[in-house]
Amino acid sequence: MVLLIMAAGSGSRYGKLKQFDELGPSGEFLMEFSIYDAVQSGFNHLVLITRKENKDFLFNYLRQRIDNSVKIDVVIQETTNLPNGMTADPKREKPWGTAHAVWCAKDFISDDFAIINADDYYGSNAFKNAAKFFNSSNDQNNYGLVSYKLKDTLSDFGSVSRGVCKVSNGKLISINEHLKIERTGKIIKDFDSGNTLYKDDFVSMNFWLCRSNFFNYLDSYIEKTMNELENIEKDEIYLPFAAQQLLEDNIISIEVVDSNSGWFGVTYAEDKKKSVKKLSEFSESTYPTPLWKGLI
Repeated sequence: MVLLIMAAGSGSRYGKLKQFDELGPSGEFLMEFSIYDAVQSGFNHLVLITRKENKDFLFNYLRQRIDNSVKIDVVIQETTNLPNGMTADPKREKPWGTAHAVWCAKDFISDDFAIINADDYYGSNAFKNAAKFFNSSNDQNNYGLVSYKLKDTLSDFGSVSRGVCKVSNGKLISINEHLKIERTGKIIKDFDSGNTLYKDDFVSMNFWLCRSNFFNYLDSYIEKTMNELENIEKDEIYLPFAAQQLLEDNIISIEVVDSNSGWFGVTYAEDKKKSVKKLSEFSESTYPTPLWKGLI
């Protein structure tokens, strides 16, 4: 099984490249705890999507820490790397978004794969349940989404964007993107739409469980979407929208997999203190310290 990690973000709200911030008790990056949990659950191939200037650093950093039985590939998300001979607008500087980031890994993955963000903590049970999903079915049109409760994915320091899931009989029906969610007292509200949300709503934290045929679908989806972008310099192509389109076209089904785990992340710089504290507590009971003890 393959773990695809999206580590090409700019950290605009955080103020730095948060995927490389040293949050663990021994200076570990947040993604290292996801990698550790994934390897413990049977994932044996890591593919990381990052920027050109970070490629060599990221590969060397991980290779000296992680056992050689785990394959590591680091892939650059280039704005000029597009499907079907498409040509990028010369004005485009920022990456094309999460759907394009995943598509960039197409030449490195030929097996079932999970997708996560580098700057989120997902919990060990989430990876165990992801592995169970892959091991229990080989249906190439049955995908998965590891889900979390909305109340567990908020920041105390500002609004967050979340994909709220509509679920029926364990299957994903739709994802509704809310771009400015905040908790005010006991109420959780999307301040863009004014809608009140429910604390126990399932949300997507970009932990997708995919089949290798996903890259074929992304070929046509990215080409179609790029031709419809209103602002070719800034608009992005998002992974949840690609999944939603495949659902609407009845091409795939998506099973909602309960994470049975707590989530935390570092959306804002102020979130760091809480994350450092949690990782310190986990390292007293769940993880070795240092994480890759004996390897470096």
